[in-house]
Amino acid sequence: MKKFTGTKLKIFETALKLFAQQGYKATTMRQIAKEIGIQQSAIYNHFKSKEAILDAIIEQLSHSYLINVFENKEPQDVYKKGRGVLKNIANIFKLMTYDTKTDLLFRFLMQELFNNSKLRVFYNEDFYQKNVKKLSAIFFMMMQDEMIESMDPLFLANEFFSPLFFYQLQITRLKADNQSTSAAATLFEKHAEFFWEKIKIKEPKQETLF
Repeated sequence: MKKFTGTKLKIFETALKLFAQQGYKATTMRQIAKEIGIQQSAIYNHFKSKEAILDAIIEQLSHSYLINVFENKEPQDVYKKGRGVLKNIANIFKLMTYDTKTDLLFRFLMQELFNNSKLRVFYNEDFYQKNVKKLSAIFFMMMQDEMIESMDPLFLANEFFSPLFFYQLQITRLKADNQSTSAAATLFEKHAEFFWEKIKIKEPKQETLF
């Protein structure tokens, strides 16, 4: 992944902020330049077009925790952690909501998902195909190892991820309105704990003699 410095970094960060605030189409190169305090022509020394900035943002997204929630670990390397796998994923989602750069990337992604076909393809292939199916494989291995109840692993993966996105969206909204996020922040861990308790194989109850 390319790391930007100097003016190029300022252009990237300013564009991302404006895209997240008012949308990609509504943001002009002139606005970006004005926000930074440079001539519009200076932007083209670093990015040949607004779409080139978009491509740079997508590249950043592809290396962010929004996409790499498993930190590139394979299912067979983590499934034995059981409850710990779910707690780790939930914690990553929680951390993402309080990381300024990742939060901006998330806001931009949510705002532009239905306006940009390039982002829709990216979201489907890099998030859904990569992460949901990887968690599905982890659940399948847990079932094979008799750690959790046997059911549709792909359905389980979708069921686990969906509330995390909802909580992330809620915190993003609360932050945008300058409201407290402390209560919502606890939902990530509670979800992981609740979900594990529902899917783990229960110990058989021992019958009492009296």
